[in-house]
Amino acid sequence: MSVVSRFLSRREAMPVVDARRGLQAAAEWLMRAQDASGCGGVSAAYDVAKRQWTGAYPETTGYIIPTFFRYADFSGNPEYRERAVRMAAWESDIQLPDGGVRAGTMDAPQIVPTIFNTGQVLFGWLAAWKQTQDTRFRDSAVRSADWLVAAQDPDGAWRRFASPFATHTVNTYNTRVSFALAQAGRDLQEPRYLAAAVRNVQWALTQMHPNGWLENNDLEDNDRPLTHTIAYATRGILEVGLIAGNSGFVDAAARMARAVAQSQRRDGALPGRLDAAWRPASRWSCVTGNAQMAIIWQRLATEAGDGSGKAAAENAIRFNLSIQDLTAADAGVHGGMPGSHPRSGDYMKHRYPNWAAKFFMDAVLLQLGSR
Repeated sequence: MSVVSRFLSRREAMPVVDARRGLQAAAEWLMRAQDASGCGGVSAAYDVAKRQWTGAYPETTGYIIPTFFRYADFSGNPEYRERAVRMAAWESDIQLPDGGVRAGTMDAPQIVPTIFNTGQVLFGWLAAWKQTQDTRFRDSAVRSADWLVAAQDPDGAWRRFASPFATHTVNTYNTRVSFALAQAGRDLQEPRYLAAAVRNVQWALTQMHPNGWLENNDLEDNDRPLTHTIAYATRGILEVGLIAGNSGFVDAAARMARAVAQSQRRDGALPGRLDAAWRPASRWSCVTGNAQMAIIWQRLATEAGDGSGKAAAENAIRFNLSIQDLTAADAGVHGGMPGSHPRSGDYMKHRYPNWAAKFFMDAVLLQLGSR
């Protein structure tokens, strides 16, 4: 039996789950991940096999910040706001002199700036500045955005400052960096940032096949990209399109999102990898990708009037809720989200990454009406 038929033949019924309970459990898991780092940042992941937390991760701590601000408002618990501010202060403390953000976790052997990580922390500094009006966060945001613009090639791609921990040096999923720059252009009233974001999306669309599939869109295997990086790219194209008022970008993102939805099982899981014909290329599911696509389908419905993925979003969220362990005695497992399902899948094998919990929270918050 082929990978496609093995994946799509699974037709389990979806259990009834409590979204608010799962949301709270994921938020509490992220608090424990922050406490485990001992520095204000958030531990990258919990390793089940070693029963230990890994080092703090600047990149993903950066985009957890806006999630915690949103959850503080949603839950009425000010501790999440305090923790978000602490994360942003830590990010400013470790920002590199050139304005960039380092690759990898804090225990990585190299300290070098990288494009993608800088863009993700930019989200956090913008959110912290808007919430607190502390000029320190605005200054960090400006320095990082200026660095990103200076590093961009004339055609809109970023070819310098790729992560030393990724296989490829040019990536279409850097449209997620463009999303951050577009937000910076809007929030800081700086047209240069939005212009740079638009240039990058225009370049990314030169890499698109007629069916919406993107070249150069994976950490390791560009022939079978992760739904995680597919979603990064799709969301970036969508959000830059919405901010810039570019319907062509929004339409391109919608085409990608509809294609991904066709691979979804009845139980809500997406294949962890998809090939150039949008066929399943793995038997396991990337849990982060499920949540990210749920966000995109919801955003298309509310912001672009495209409700074609609404049911897919509900099913993906329900699937992720169904695999969340709320009975585990292990604090590193309880309430978290695994990298893959089953946990032995090839993405973040036997680990619970903080970004899986973050995007799960974002998806559920949108479903529950929080923006």
